[in-house]
Amino acid sequence: MSVDRDARPAAGVSIGHFLQIFSAVMLPMFLAAADQTLLATATPSIAAELGGLRDITWTSVSYLIAMTATVPLYGRLGDRYGRRDTLLAALGLFSAGSLACACAASLGTLVAARALQGLGGGGLMVMAQSLIGELVPPRERARFQGYFATVFTIANVGGPLIGGAIVHHAGWRWLFLVNLPLCLIAGWRLIRLPRASGNPEATPANPIGAMLFGGAVTVSLIWASFAEYRFAWDSAISVALAGAAVVLWGALLAHEKHQQTPYLPVELLRDASMRFLCLTVVSFASCLFALVFFLPILIQVGHRADAVQSGALLLPLMLGIVAGSTTTGRIVSRTGQPARLPVVGLSIACVALVLMSALAPTKGLIATLGALCGFGFGSVMPTAQIISQTLAGRERLGAAASVVSLSRYTGAAFGTAIFGAFVFALAPEASARFDAHSTASFEQLSHAIRIGFGLLAAIAAAGAWFASRVRPIQL
Repeated sequence: MSVDRDARPAAGVSIGHFLQIFSAVMLPMFLAAADQTLLATATPSIAAELGGLRDITWTSVSYLIAMTATVPLYGRLGDRYGRRDTLLAALGLFSAGSLACACAASLGTLVAARALQGLGGGGLMVMAQSLIGELVPPRERARFQGYFATVFTIANVGGPLIGGAIVHHAGWRWLFLVNLPLCLIAGWRLIRLPRASGNPEATPANPIGAMLFGGAVTVSLIWASFAEYRFAWDSAISVALAGAAVVLWGALLAHEKHQQTPYLPVELLRDASMRFLCLTVVSFASCLFALVFFLPILIQVGHRADAVQSGALLLPLMLGIVAGSTTTGRIVSRTGQPARLPVVGLSIACVALVLMSALAPTKGLIATLGALCGFGFGSVMPTAQIISQTLAGRERLGAAASVVSLSRYTGAAFGTAIFGAFVFALAPEASARFDAHSTASFEQLSHAIRIGFGLLAAIAAAGAWFASRVRPIQL
């Protein structure tokens, strides 16, 4: 008779066993976390080599869509086929995508390679966390989660600075090439972990739901991003894309209603508070990822800064998020009332974005207001996790985590794509032929991005209103 690992007596993890597990799962988690911000400072360099800024946002959007579509699948695949082997497969896809990115000769090839990389990236963090639950006794897991929270923070905060240094000294392609030896080391350490056989009777994954979701998001973003740029709003192509998006979303909802394990947690979204919470997270992620993607463009083009300097000027934003998250956690632990903190945090971010839009973008102002934005943004994700888990109940914790992750990555993809389409529509000449040394490019792009900050302020304000509609809970 098999014994559930969680039911075994909690034994301490030896130093040797700790190092074995930590070294195996730390690198995949670091790669997944760092890759979300590592590319931010390389955008101008990529645009200069591969041509134009107009479609450059898709290097980030394609990665986010692929990762979003696969995140819910990896948990099911790990349960069914073994978490170690599933993580190895995800690492292989991530490595192949990284190599393809480094060899990309055109922007279209790079976008496709980033999508391949995202198919693997979606499993790195999910499976790394799952392996902790499989290999570590329950009483020891909190200590491991603390270590991994530190790794995640270092990766996110250091990502822009590390990326800037690599781009400045070696070129943007090395951002992807450096992943290859790290993936080999991670794979070697993972192979040395014990192999679990998996459970063939575990709940199967829902790949059709994932494909419908990814297709619906992709077609919607292509239509919203390229309309009035590659084709007119009332053209046949525009109508066909809009119709295809409607059909795909409809097919997804119809498919989910009849699934025992739906891709989308439809049962949770019937709760009005959960819907407003998801909209809050979508708003937050849209603002954050648009800022991370476009601030380096403003800094490098507007202030003639190099990639290292632009990465350094993103650090206040990231450190502000860390400070905001830490402060939020302490307030919630003392008061037991998380629901109103995102209202305050997104209101602070809204004010900072209004000032970014209204005032001349000096380096000091960007750093100060970026830190203020980050502090406000830091209130959202910790409280969203707590509120979603409370609303869902203990028996649906997995679905609660899924809905928050889907909202975050979907918001990131939509925010980056729509903000890019908005800014580049206001600066058509600068985006068509990027020139980092052109005064005209700076003036046009700077003006467009500052107007875009006003749009982000409106989205942050909408997010604060959504958060205010979530019913208060007492922990």
